[in-house]
Amino acid sequence: MNTATGQVVELKGPQRRPGLRGWLLLAPLLLWLVAFVVAPTGIMLVYSFCQRDELGQVVFELSLENYARVFDATYLKILLNSVRYAAITTAICLVAGYPVAYFIGRAREGVRNKLLMLVMVPFWTSFLIRTYAWISILKSEGLLNALLLYLQVLSAPLDVMYTPTAVIIGLVYSYLPFMILPIYGSVEKLDNALVEAAFDLGAGPVAAFSHVIVPLTRPGILAGVLLVFIPALGMFAITDLMGGGRVPMVGNVIQNQFLQARNWPFGSALGMTLLLMFSLLFLLGMRREPER
Repeated sequence: MNTATGQVVELKGPQRRPGLRGWLLLAPLLLWLVAFVVAPTGIMLVYSFCQRDELGQVVFELSLENYARVFDATYLKILLNSVRYAAITTAICLVAGYPVAYFIGRAREGVRNKLLMLVMVPFWTSFLIRTYAWISILKSEGLLNALLLYLQVLSAPLDVMYTPTAVIIGLVYSYLPFMILPIYGSVEKLDNALVEAAFDLGAGPVAAFSHVIVPLTRPGILAGVLLVFIPALGMFAITDLMGGGRVPMVGNVIQNQFLQARNWPFGSALGMTLLLMFSLLFLLGMRREPER
């Protein structure tokens, strides 16, 4: 602090440009980004303005027709449904994952590591195996219906498979760890003295949670929301397997345009539209609140 003016002076350490060794260390990452992110995105951007001939070949005739088609009533409805399913998945993951992340983050170190291992266990098995396991559980002759019928809770099997409910169950199961882990990282760094100070000042559990704990863990919440919402919006494998093609999402449309319809320009336009949505969501999520 400057004693003369009473202002806080921010001290900055010495700054220098990275040398040759620093660029060599960054080179593998930069090459990976150029080869697998920048170049494919650039190709997709160019294709999105092209056209397709009768044989399915890409014709380089620049046009905005593909982007206009994205907002056709049929595709716009699918896009809005995809946003709705992704939002529901994100909300369920947040409600279910926050208490788990908070409990793990405040547990003793030995217990904490074991609980984190349990969260990571699903990643040790194939995604397809886990999805087919849920199909075995939810199908008409599956474990869930067999148990409910045995307990006489139901008189007829539940028709869950190939419905939006099955798709959301699959999405929540697949992306729940991506919500737990970032929130756990924020909870682990939470200063318990601040929570105790809130109680000492007369705050109840709800007030301390909403005014102290949630703001301090907000970075983890935002990271978890982005990590769940963005991939859930473009998911196509779960909707194919657990939705049976009856619950199309924008990821399925993009897959069909590239593999079946062979309309790469329109599929690229849909992909670029999703990329733009992802970028806007990221910018909104990373936007800092104005300082008071």
